[in-house]
Amino acid sequence: MTVSLEVSEGVGTIRLDRPPMNALDVAVQDRLRELAEEAARRDDVRAVVLYGGEKVFAAGADIKEMQRMDHAAMIARARALQDSFTAVARIPKPVVAAVTGYALGGGCELALCADYRIAADDAKLGQPEVLLGLIPGAGGTQRLSRLIGPSRAKDLIFTGRTVKAPEALALGLVDRLVPAAEVYEQAHAWAARLARGPAIALRAAKESIDMGLETDIETGLAIERNWFAGLFATEDRERGMRSFVEEGPGKAKFL
Repeated sequence: MTVSLEVSEGVGTIRLDRPPMNALDVAVQDRLRELAEEAARRDDVRAVVLYGGEKVFAAGADIKEMQRMDHAAMIARARALQDSFTAVARIPKPVVAAVTGYALGGGCELALCADYRIAADDAKLGQPEVLLGLIPGAGGTQRLSRLIGPSRAKDLIFTGRTVKAPEALALGLVDRLVPAAEVYEQAHAWAARLARGPAIALRAAKESIDMGLETDIETGLAIERNWFAGLFATEDRERGMRSFVEEGPGKAKFL
């Protein structure tokens, strides 16, 4: 399979496997959406790692496939393309991208769908679509500008230049650099730690942040307020507060 989902320690790894560069063709896009929706549903998946393997995360779209599409074909396909990536972004659980090698075009856009990005210290990222006479079409113009700011996003998108790992870290495009051989291990450890946490509270935090960014401050505060109050009805809240009072901070164990 070109995309698979494997679960270990509460962590679901969505693995791209389309050698040599994990080009994101239509079949990969559709499978990615299916597995993102499955990961969102499954109770045994409490956090998710996006991974392309030891050598490359994803070098972008399948250009040969796209070249065969005319205007009408892409009008019919563009929404499905975005929906596959949005399904990843909407997984209501912590999601970390483990970025090795190249994350370009659609590969970079996929990494942007994660909550956190751990990259190899020799990774390269970018949105080179303008070099094809295009713009990012899987959410890059929106998610990149929200992550690193509009002027920095415009620099990357207007020029199509490739960013090396240290600059990506400085821009805020990735969150941590580690040796290439440790990328997946570190990403899985990050996800496994959160998989042991309070699932509903983590979902509430993610939804409050993501939805709040899409609206005005008053509406964002209302989203936060409703989730905050609602968590007082959960067993995790009872467990966490009881542990704090009886044992001190940071010792609660959640189911």
